[in-house]
Amino acid sequence: MVAHDESFCRAMLPRVSRTFALNIPLLPAPLDLVVTVAYLVTRISDTLEDELHPARQAELFGALAELVRLKPGWEARARDFVRLAGSEFRAGAPEAEVELVAGTVTVLRTLASLPSWAHPPIARCVRIMAGGMNQIQRRHRDDRPVLGLPDLQTMLAYCYFVAGVVGEMLTELFIAHSPSIDEARRARLRTRSIVFGEALQLTNILKDVREDLDQGRCWMPLDRMALHGLEHATLALPSHRERAMALHSELVVVARRALDEALDYTLTIPTDEPGIRLFCLYPLFFAVKTLQLVDGNPAVFDPAPVKLGREEVMRLMRLTQERVASDAALRALFAECSREPSEVEARR
Repeated sequence: MVAHDESFCRAMLPRVSRTFALNIPLLPAPLDLVVTVAYLVTRISDTLEDELHPARQAELFGALAELVRLKPGWEARARDFVRLAGSEFRAGAPEAEVELVAGTVTVLRTLASLPSWAHPPIARCVRIMAGGMNQIQRRHRDDRPVLGLPDLQTMLAYCYFVAGVVGEMLTELFIAHSPSIDEARRARLRTRSIVFGEALQLTNILKDVREDLDQGRCWMPLDRMALHGLEHATLALPSHRERAMALHSELVVVARRALDEALDYTLTIPTDEPGIRLFCLYPLFFAVKTLQLVDGNPAVFDPAPVKLGREEVMRLMRLTQERVASDAALRALFAECSREPSEVEARR
């Protein structure tokens, strides 16, 4: 059963995340499986937020946070969770997300088989993530979607709940796994662990602003929108494009500052842990190039998504692999990626 459960988790990963399917296999064993399971559990939480009707979300968030503690009787409660969640999906929910939630028992059985040092960071992450998502959604419990967050502070709090806490979890997993991470490095990693996750999430919000609007939600700060004479209903209008780009540029500055700290986080990982370094370098450099791509680009508010092309992704992977052991070379590449034009692939 353990081998079957592990196979399910490894097979699900590329179906629900292209980025993590690229970098998780670089991790040394058993960290690769630990992070795979950790990602899938947090992705189940994301699916509760994105794909389920709001009325039962609070109950399901609470149930998931309790399930990952793996207290006696968890399998029966997990089956109840799957039945309830399965009845609450919105129309058109992605097939892979539906299948992942249906496989919650399998994912949790794999979690139970992991080394004991993996359990506390994962359980803490899911508890904070589920509680935070529920907190954000609570003000929209009348089935209305989130159409803007009150202010930048709330936007950053949302980024913490969905990504910053993941940075904390990953840091504790890295530390538990690697004897090369000494006490001084542990302190530096923990100091920057939140911003590592938040930087990637901020970049995603700025890249996906139009896609989110088309799906009926918005994560931009309402107070900053109001200062530019905008609201969610007017944010993507061509007649308001100049105002929208001014708002977008302000938030790019916030994201760029976070990415600078995320680089410091990554370079704190010892060079004799190249797999962990590359695990962090891939999404970091994808984010840096993506931010450069959307910065000042009005197309970010058009229906066709703006994203890095496959060739650019492969190039970044190759360049980071070549430079993984050199902090100076990685800093130079980071600076280069922050200013050079990027390849754009817009799917229409």
